[in-house]
Amino acid sequence: MKNVCILVPESSVLQAIADPQYLFSAANGFLAAAGKTPLFHVELVGARKEVKLNNGMFSVRTDKQLKDITQTDLVVIPALFGDMQTAISKNKVLLPWINEQYENGAEVASLCVGAFLLASTGLLNGKKCSTHWGFQNEFRQLFPKVEVIDGSIITEENRVYSSGGANSYWTLLLHLLEKYTDRATAVLASKYFAVDIDRDSQAVFAMFMGQKNHGDAAIKKAQEYIEQHTQEKISIDELAGIVNVGRRNFERRFKQATNNSVSEYIHRVKIEAAKRQFENSRKNINEVMYDVGYTDTKAFREMFKKLTGLTPIEYRNKYNKMAIQD
Repeated sequence: MKNVCILVPESSVLQAIADPQYLFSAANGFLAAAGKTPLFHVELVGARKEVKLNNGMFSVRTDKQLKDITQTDLVVIPALFGDMQTAISKNKVLLPWINEQYENGAEVASLCVGAFLLASTGLLNGKKCSTHWGFQNEFRQLFPKVEVIDGSIITEENRVYSSGGANSYWTLLLHLLEKYTDRATAVLASKYFAVDIDRDSQAVFAMFMGQKNHGDAAIKKAQEYIEQHTQEKISIDELAGIVNVGRRNFERRFKQATNNSVSEYIHRVKIEAAKRQFENSRKNINEVMYDVGYTDTKAFREMFKKLTGLTPIEYRNKYNKMAIQD
């Protein structure tokens, strides 16, 4: 029997509590139907008997409180909601308990931005981590000792797991289910819940909004210039000249402020502009390519797939109902 403790933190997402409970309970049903012994003992665990979520709109009754659990096999940390630092502060009482369970041999898995709570324990220091693409920059600022893997759906290192954004956590749940049972049970669960299995990137869902949460005015000016001139070929020397900063110093400051090199940032802005055109126009691949400042078809296609996980045609056909064939 595998004991699974699903934490019920303050300021957490209700679905990220209910979904793992539903999955592991359903898996018991699948195993029983196949003539096997149900494997999972699933409990909701919190600091209190009742945790109210969404300003009291929902109430979750825990099966056990922290003091009642001395040892478990898996701790699931659901996604948090709202301001991350506030959510962490509200849940400080959970941190020693999570560390204690890990030291006693438990595996620990965070879902989506539950990674913020997991990282607050220190268990992720020096390790790789996945989280929601929209929170990666904030995560890096709060937890510089953790290596965030851009676009990753699942990371796993030394009994610590994390997952990408929103519904990406289903991929991690299926991964854990397969590990504890077998491939056939995981595939059955993926079909039952209508969830893709083995999806390895959240890049196709990511929206690049620019990293401007910094105080370097010169770099912000360069970022704005890049975003306003997506049709042009922009050089690093040109940008450094616009903000009146030496090239080497400019590149260093740009990387420090945005976590991207200048070239990476330019490509990400251009590809984001291309994505919007594929979503909202009937332009063909070449027309969009020229509109965002690329002249080499091969280079454009390779960069587009690198950043989104899809070719330009695949992306357009997926997100534009008006899509035409090239």
